[in-house]
Amino acid sequence: MVICFHLLYQRTQKCGLLPPKEHFEEADAIMERRGVPVRSGDATFPKAMDNVTVRQGESATLRCTIDNRVTRVAWLNRSTILYAGNDKWCLDPRVVLLSNTQTQYSIEIQNVDVYDEGPYTCSVQTDNHPKTSRVHLIVQVSPKIVEISSDISINEGNNISLTCIATGRPEPTVTWRHISPKAVGFVSEDEYLEIQGITREQSGDYECSASNDVAAPVVRRVKVTVNYPPYISEAKGTGVPVGQKGTLQCEASAVPSAEFQWFKDDKRLVEGKKGVKVENRPFLSKLIFFNVSEHDYGNYTCVASNKLGHTNASIMLFGPGAVSEAKTHFFSKHLQEIKMDKEKFVLCDQLTLQRHRDRQILMFLALWAGEK
Repeated sequence: MVICFHLLYQRTQKCGLLPPKEHFEEADAIMERRGVPVRSGDATFPKAMDNVTVRQGESATLRCTIDNRVTRVAWLNRSTILYAGNDKWCLDPRVVLLSNTQTQYSIEIQNVDVYDEGPYTCSVQTDNHPKTSRVHLIVQVSPKIVEISSDISINEGNNISLTCIATGRPEPTVTWRHISPKAVGFVSEDEYLEIQGITREQSGDYECSASNDVAAPVVRRVKVTVNYPPYISEAKGTGVPVGQKGTLQCEASAVPSAEFQWFKDDKRLVEGKKGVKVENRPFLSKLIFFNVSEHDYGNYTCVASNKLGHTNASIMLFGPGAVSEAKTHFFSKHLQEIKMDKEKFVLCDQLTLQRHRDRQILMFLALWAGEK
């Protein structure tokens, strides 16, 4: 090993990269006798500090306690000499000498990175008796999410798999949780999240969190869109006098949003019909009559559709007299309730409408009563 140092010196001295030759003689003596550790509890010198733990990007200070018996001293990293006395032997500008006194020999490694982790040796010579002491540098790294699934759109009932890969020292813990309007809950404590037969209630943002107590957890989100066919959640009819403004309303839930169409007597109502306007919004459609006539009364069908399917509902536009008179007759008659196969049916006997003969109004009132 001594020969190797002298050959290295002869090849590099002209480049001005290494200190004068007399310091190599000092290093040779240190390296010849390196590797004799101080026993636990040994009061002799040198005495290095305990293991040093720092975060990536911070500075690490390595201290070695000595006394006036020490004649030579050096800091080494594995087989590399960092400092010998006051002379710097390594080319790394991040390594600097902090102190070289009769009681302490210290260096600092600035902007520490993961490759700096490992053993460091303080080697001294006292009265021709070499001693060494070792300290281990531990570098912690904040968590970082290096890979995560992209936003996904999937049809209801299918399976999905989300991935969140994170790095850090110590190895971070990865968790998934579902962020929804109804609740926020953990759904997985793993890098991978599997959902079998996904439902529309499971749509929304899924948050991946990686933490290792070195720094604040790092968080990323994946948006999951669950597609499903329309269903009409509200179909609202109305009673309006002739000459007044009336509105029929149809509300449907669907992803993608439903497209609405209105029909009367199997004929589609198109925009621009005199006195009638169709107003569509996401999840809601309105059929507006600006000046209701007798001809406008009757049953209308709202159809909601998207690429996954369609549904429809019947909605009534009727005069106010039909509602009041029908209700008077309805509540004055006898109702019978029959239970059959755990289902309830409401039968109306002798229900008549004298002023309005429209059979669809009769059906509407019977259904309305059944819901009560």
